[in-house]
Order: sequence, then C-alpha cells, then structure tokens
Amino acid sequence: MIETHNWQAAQFEAERPRLRAMAYRMLGSLAEAEDAVQEAWLHLFRSDTSTVSNLGAWLTTVVARVCLNMLHARKSRREESLEALVPETMTSGEREINPEQEMELADSVGLALLVVLDTLAPAERIAFVLHDIFSVPFDEIAPLVERSPMAARQLASRARRRVRGSAMMKDTDLAYQRNIVDAFLAATRDGSFDALLAVLDPDIVFRADHTAVSRGAVREVRGALAVARGARQLLERIPFVQPLLVDGAIGIVVAPRGKLLLLLRLTIRDGKIASIDAITDPAHLHQLRLSVLPD
Repeated sequence: MIETHNWQAAQFEAERPRLRAMAYRMLGSLAEAEDAVQEAWLHLFRSDTSTVSNLGAWLTTVVARVCLNMLHARKSRREESLEALVPETMTSGEREINPEQEMELADSVGLALLVVLDTLAPAERIAFVLHDIFSVPFDEIAPLVERSPMAARQLASRARRRVRGSAMMKDTDLAYQRNIVDAFLAATRDGSFDALLAVLDPDIVFRADHTAVSRGAVREVRGALAVARGARQLLERIPFVQPLLVDGAIGIVVAPRGKLLLLLRLTIRDGKIASIDAITDPAHLHQLRLSVLPD
C-alpha cells in the first residue's frame, strides 16, 4: 500500500503543472486553481485507482469536474467590488498567492482571454479549455458537461466564436487604432505625461457611468490635461489592464485576476483618442460582447 501511494504521489507531482495550468484557465484564479488541484490530490488518495489505465486522463477528469462545480457556485456571487474607479483590491494579493506570480501567469495565458473566458457559461468554458487548449477529445468531455459528444462540440464551438469575435472595422484600421491604444497604455505605465498628451485629442471627454459616480468618481472630465492626469492616476499602478474587442471595436479592460471590473470604451478620431467612457455597472458589463484582439 505504501509503495502504491508513493507511486501515485510521484505521478501526481509529474502531472501537477499541467493540472494547475488547466485549472487556472478554467477558473481564472491561481488560488482557486491550487484549491482544485489539491482537491484532486485528496480524491486520488481516497480512491482505488488499480483499474485506471491512464492516470493523467483520470486526474484531468477529476480537476475538470471540480472546476465545473466551482464555476457553478461562482455564478451566484461576485467577490470583487469597486471603490470609485480604483479599489485597493486591484493591487492587493489573493490569500497567500504572490500577486506578481499571478500577474506573470495571467500574462502568459493572456489577460484578455481570461476576461472573455469569464463571460462564458461554465459548460462552454470547460469544453473550450479542455478541447481547444488541452486537446481533450469530445467523447471524454461529454460526460463532464452532461451532454452528448456532439453537444459538447457545439459548446466549444460557441465558446470559440465568443473568444475570437469579429471586428467591426477593417484589419488595417484595427491595427492603426491598436497602435494608438498601445501607446496610450505605455504612456500611463511609464508615467510619460508628454507621450500621454500626444495620443489625446485636446478636447477629449472622459465620462464615468452612474455606478462609478455613486462610488465617488467624477461624472465628466474635459480637456487633454485633465484627462491625462486622471488616466495616469487610474492606470499607472494597476497591472491587470489590457486592450480587447468590445462589441467589435477596440477598448480597454481593467480585470484583476481576469475578473472584469472596469471597461474603457474609446472613440478614436484623426489619430487621437477623442473620448473615453468608463463602464463599471455589472449589468452593463455583462451585456457587452468581449473577444480577444486578433494577432
């Protein structure tokens, strides 16, 4: 028995990095991913696996089922909240998880992908992550999501369309606008006031929605100087910021640990950002169609 447990432990440790990577994409939280992997370890320790021919596939199934249960439980709660536009939770760690470690992991996965995945239904997210990212066949996914293999394929297909989305502008225009947005974000991160002013229209208008105003944000700010000061204060110390497609047009999301809290909808005119609308209302955010920017 001891030899069996030692063998299982060695096999589990060999699978741990893959299982954690899979759980992180399913959950978008490193702490929750670690919990899911630990739950799989406990399940392994308590189970008779003498008839299991492929322990890696067995563990994949266990972790996926745990993650699916966690996603269903999450639907009734949203743990993050906003204080004006920049809550302290945006820059603080989550339990014992190193925030720099989680930021690096989010960067490696793609923050925009995590944000879009978080908009999917639990079964769609599981099917997409398992099949499109980890190459699990649909006949193995089907029992997890309680669907037929064909229905599981359709779940992944719907998720894929959401992730990829479609731009409302030509590729050349999208690339041009993305360069402007990237320059805007780089200027806020670097603290370069002149570079920030260079991408803002002199008469730019920044508007905050009613939810942000109710939490202390200013409803409207006009002029490049004032907007530049506010944008730098808002974005320079927040690591979880990235451009993505918002209803087919380019925008910016603030999404600590992949959970969308703030969206900036941009209007670009004549090579400058002419207006920024800040959306924080959860109901409004939920209605937006978000997708990853094409490479």
